[in-house]
Amino acid sequence: MTTTSINLKLEIWRQKDSKATGNFETYILTNISTDMSFLEMLDVLNEQLTREGQDPVAFDHDCREGICGMCGAVVNGIAHGPEPETTLCQLHMRHFKEGETLVIEPFRSRAFPIHKDLVTDRSALDRIIQAGGYVSVNTGGMPDGNATPIPSATAELAMDAAACIGCGACIASCPNGAAMLFTGAKISQLSLLPQGHPERKERARSMVATMDKEGFGNCTNERECEAVCPKGISISNIARMNREFVKASLL
Repeated sequence: MTTTSINLKLEIWRQKDSKATGNFETYILTNISTDMSFLEMLDVLNEQLTREGQDPVAFDHDCREGICGMCGAVVNGIAHGPEPETTLCQLHMRHFKEGETLVIEPFRSRAFPIHKDLVTDRSALDRIIQAGGYVSVNTGGMPDGNATPIPSATAELAMDAAACIGCGACIASCPNGAAMLFTGAKISQLSLLPQGHPERKERARSMVATMDKEGFGNCTNERECEAVCPKGISISNIARMNREFVKASLL
């Protein structure tokens, strides 16, 4: 079996630290296997830079299996690259053409300050979770699986919302820098299930308040968030979050 390789021109955002003024640097890569993932391609670049005595490109990564939500960059203007419902670590080089120029930059948002190169501080999302994205009620031991009947359609909606990995692509793609798809998914997955009902009002109030405090923008139904979400999270979760917040505020 013959492995295809391609040559690429990379325009990568380089920024020494959060206080430095960044700029794009140009790199040429040759004989890149199309079987490589995008992050493996960056590994090859960093090996090349290290041999040349240059500073390697800093980028976030962890599991490299599309689960953890750590990786993330904007490739040619699209968060996580051109393939739908695909994380950057699961994007393969076969989706690019010979001689193509790839413009690679970090997720940009007022709430995501750049640490270095492609690495951004996304801890604002953690603080939204800490504000209420959990169930603190003592539920005792492990209940029987059928002890609390949940309609199949409701369970499916909850599981769809819980698929959010918190990568931040939705925020980087939103023209308003809104975190409402992320927050909506986290509120939805608990508000739909009976285990989350005792704290649903306080959860909605606290998580929305924290989202606003962190400096995220508001949703204007651009749907860019939904388009780039690697897990296909629906904006219907934003509508559900709004309903939960209104109910919590009025009652």
